[in-house]
Amino acid sequence: MSRVGAAAAVTARGLRKVYRVGVRRPGLWGNIRQLVAGETRDVIAVDGVSFDISQGEFVGYIGPNGAGKSTTVKMLTGILHPTSGRVQVNGLSPARARRQVAQQIGVVFGQRTQLWWDLPTIDSFEILAAMYDVAPADYRCFMDEFTELLGLGEFLDTPVRRLSLGQRMRADIAAALIHAPRVLFLDEPTIGLDVMAKAQVRDFLTRINRDRGVTILLTTHDMRDIEELCERVMVINHGKLMFDGNLESLIASAGLPTTMRLRLSSMTPGLAAGQTLGEALCTITAVDCSTRTVDLAFDRRRASAAQVLWAAHELGEVRDVSLIEAGMEETVKWLLAR
Repeated sequence: MSRVGAAAAVTARGLRKVYRVGVRRPGLWGNIRQLVAGETRDVIAVDGVSFDISQGEFVGYIGPNGAGKSTTVKMLTGILHPTSGRVQVNGLSPARARRQVAQQIGVVFGQRTQLWWDLPTIDSFEILAAMYDVAPADYRCFMDEFTELLGLGEFLDTPVRRLSLGQRMRADIAAALIHAPRVLFLDEPTIGLDVMAKAQVRDFLTRINRDRGVTILLTTHDMRDIEELCERVMVINHGKLMFDGNLESLIASAGLPTTMRLRLSSMTPGLAAGQTLGEALCTITAVDCSTRTVDLAFDRRRASAAQVLWAAHELGEVRDVSLIEAGMEETVKWLLAR
């Protein structure tokens, strides 16, 4: 899925990465056998992944640990070469045109930094600007704008090793954008951040995608990142792409039940979880006598909220009603369990 008519910023076709690892047997003789025979086995990290990301898209790339997310990003950025398949970024191969691609992409790995550990943060920016041959006027504009947007002024003179995790992540994102790349790859950029730091990073990423048209591919385990930032999501598991589409279609494909929470004027005696209403249109999943609330689960593909509410009249007078849809986290768990 990609924007109709928009040029592809990132293209992957049949992307596959296989690692050959040594097989270790237990005990002394196992170690000797490995040393002499060198027995190995193949581990498939990414298995035939294909997709297009259009210019200006903000795409989430999610899956459990070991699913192949980081390996995919490393192949897209040229850090790793695919075992088979091909990659293009803005029409260029990261493996064959490393310099040209490096000028057009920014990369942030949440658990690593591209800043110089013992230098003040501002020195790292100046070194990177020189490495990317950023014009002095462009660098001044960058510093003026990004210092305000990311709140960098408070720690520009602080050595990187003394920055908090949130400060370092903001600095790393700024460093990845110092040469005005057209494509930004983010691998777990909010990992370990507190609520305020996450909100600041999310707001900034929304701005550069909306105002500058930067194409962003984001890997994360935080479903709030996906819900708040991404218009499209790809789900990978065991190296295979399992879903590629918008958030609404992902949630719809799961068909997880919607919960209708009712607050009643009085509780009907004998209500218990597991009972059905309206010829099995909905099922009672929870009863709280102290607050006189009842939760009903129903499938929107079989019944509307109005039908369920009508069936719920047998419980008594309804004083308040609310709907709770299945969230991204529940939906992704369902998809990965298939």
